[in-house]
Amino acid sequence: MEEAGIGWIAAIIIGGIAGWLAERFMKSDMGGLMNILLGIVGAAVANLLLGLIGVSLGGWIGYLIAGFIGACILIAVARAIRR
Repeated sequence: MEEAGIGWIAAIIIGGIAGWLAERFMKSDMGGLMNILLGIVGAAVANLLLGLIGVSLGGWIGYLIAGFIGACILIAVARAIRR
């Protein structure tokens, strides 16, 4: 998060937006707090996975994209575990 150049408040806001977008894209119903958590944790997961292949996303837009990708991955994993 600090590498992206954003603070905690911005991370919560961007994480909430990323989680909400992922929730809509994946057609799930998680709730507001879970959207924020999905976006923030999803950004960390996506940055880790993207870092393994040499891709680095920075700034607000990069954090939003990483949060969206990571939240979608987390929703898909949760669905696979539940089945």
